[in-house]
Amino acid sequence: MRYTIRHESRRVMRIHLAGTRMSLGEADILEYYLRDLPFVEDIKIFERTGDAIVKYNREADHRERLLDALCGFSYQDEYALSLVPEDSGRALTRHYQDKLFWKVVGRAATMLLLPAPVRAVWTTVKSLRYVVHGLGCLLTRGLEVPVLDATAITASILRSDFDTASSVMFLLELGEILEEWTHKKSVGDLARAMSLQVEKVWMKTEGADVLIDVKDVQVGDRIVVRTSNVIPLDGTVLEGEMTVNQASMTGESVPVEKHAGAYVYAGTVVEEGECVIQVAKAKGSGHYDKIVKMIEESEKLKSNTEARAYHLADSLVPYSLGGAALTFLLTRNVAKGLAFLMVDFSCALKLSMPLAVLSAIREAGDRKISVKGGKFMEAIAEADTIVFDKTGTLTRATPTVMQIETFGDMEESEALKIAACLEEHYPHSIANAVVAEAKKRGIRHKEMHSKVQYVVAHGIASEINGKKAFIGSYHFVFEDEKCKLLKRDEKKLEALPDEYSKLYLAIDGKLCAVICIFDPIREEAPEIIDGLRKLGISKICMMTGDAEKTAAAVAAQLHLDEFHAEVLPGTKAEFVRKEHAAGRKVIMIGDGVNDTPALSEADVGIAISDGAAIAREVADVTIAADNLRELVFLRKLSMALMRRIHSNYNFIIGFNALLIALGVGGILPPATGALLHNGSTIVTGLKSMTNLLDEEESA
Repeated sequence: MRYTIRHESRRVMRIHLAGTRMSLGEADILEYYLRDLPFVEDIKIFERTGDAIVKYNREADHRERLLDALCGFSYQDEYALSLVPEDSGRALTRHYQDKLFWKVVGRAATMLLLPAPVRAVWTTVKSLRYVVHGLGCLLTRGLEVPVLDATAITASILRSDFDTASSVMFLLELGEILEEWTHKKSVGDLARAMSLQVEKVWMKTEGADVLIDVKDVQVGDRIVVRTSNVIPLDGTVLEGEMTVNQASMTGESVPVEKHAGAYVYAGTVVEEGECVIQVAKAKGSGHYDKIVKMIEESEKLKSNTEARAYHLADSLVPYSLGGAALTFLLTRNVAKGLAFLMVDFSCALKLSMPLAVLSAIREAGDRKISVKGGKFMEAIAEADTIVFDKTGTLTRATPTVMQIETFGDMEESEALKIAACLEEHYPHSIANAVVAEAKKRGIRHKEMHSKVQYVVAHGIASEINGKKAFIGSYHFVFEDEKCKLLKRDEKKLEALPDEYSKLYLAIDGKLCAVICIFDPIREEAPEIIDGLRKLGISKICMMTGDAEKTAAAVAAQLHLDEFHAEVLPGTKAEFVRKEHAAGRKVIMIGDGVNDTPALSEADVGIAISDGAAIAREVADVTIAADNLRELVFLRKLSMALMRRIHSNYNFIIGFNALLIALGVGGILPPATGALLHNGSTIVTGLKSMTNLLDEEESA
């Protein structure tokens, strides 16, 4: 691709592509192609001018690599095309930008070019829509905001004040466009944030199952899904049985049993079982539209504060109409009576509230934090209790294998090979550590086992060469499965360091190996705990399935208020319920399958981005795995959002009440009151779209 560098500074480059402008589709292809480069931090595409601004890490040869990538780029490149989501939102933005532009141009042309008599007729014709809407609302729902708008417009026309009536309708139209844009953009942003993050799938072949990139799966291929997996593609079950949570697609609250012949949807979650699925739709087909429908039918976008503001706007309508009638009866002055009608509270409230929420969700998205709705931001701001999982959350997301102790005739490399072969089916930070260690040692682990069964919070069961194999916790291997340990090996087992997390591998009822994994506390964890306390979190707890000694050491080092060790998934959820019963609002943070019941039970469930797929699906918020500091940022952002909402609320009520008072006092004519009211609405909306936190607060 041909291009020229128009401007360049440290880490930022502005380029101009050959040709004057790009199509919306071409702009998307270029944007997502560049975003996929590991050294590119941010990218903005201006399709109208054919320009792009690229921010990148300026280390070593990154500039040269960026230029090479641009030279090698093509709009027809299949890989670049595969990176573009089903709906990027670019077309929506262009549509509403154009709609606003032509609305303003049309208004200016009408005022400048049409003579007053023609404008009067045009205004009267346009008013019919508002009058009919107001009458319909009055007959079906009672006194709500459309009735007030229709009354104000009708009263202005009856007084032959066509300019005021026209101004009111113009500003109402602008508000409608902005509100519609806000809603659709919110839905689109959330749908993209909630889209599947599945990158690899297990493909069924004649030999063993093969782990491949989801982009390489074709219609008709057979893939394997197991307990806790998110189903990555639509398809039909060929063999096996499982229960599937389809709430995100169909709204069904109870998991559905799936047998051979049943159809399954991408984005639903396997709660239990294993199936082979024949793919019916390639990656991306229709999934975005399903999520959009689900969000639009839910109330997730609206927080309780937003809902209260909406109800208040409608509840004030009778008082506005009553005030107008009373003022006219007392003063016999139509202009003073109109002061109540020209000012309503709904426009600003209904525009600024969703804009403020959208701004907060966008700002979170800039930090790679996915928030599924405004009510979760409100809950984060109001929470007083945080419950942490330990492994992969308070501790590093990339623990490492430190020691492998073998028993009997098992060799260390063979133990690691078997463990990696089993663990790679159910990714978790500990499982990832085992797989990474096998890769580091160059151990290839082809499928050697039969059907794999995941036992939540315990481990994995399978068969190898006709012998039962188990890997997991001490409780699972020795107490549940009754595996044995020779007397001579007891001291060897007891000598293993307490500070390590341990995976026990048993075959044919005998312990074969213990894999010791070092899971150090995150460097930023003490700072995060302290920061959360300063932001008003009064109780910080840890719930873990790890051993008592390991958990106690972590809790002491971080000065936690409470911790519970060797807990099961149900125990975590029960703890959250008890906190609710005590009147506390709870945030739960975890990354594993065993955290999902508590994530669902909490007021806000926060998942780690590289944790189990089912945890991300169930959670209300997902944060990046590499930095726990995002929790402090999220709390600050949520509190700032609530301050902005309350500030907007107080300003709107106060300012509009002042306009009414000045109008009734005869100081402001109705047209001026309407102009100031609508002007303040637009200003409040624009302010609501700005960042909530400055750079210092965001750090």
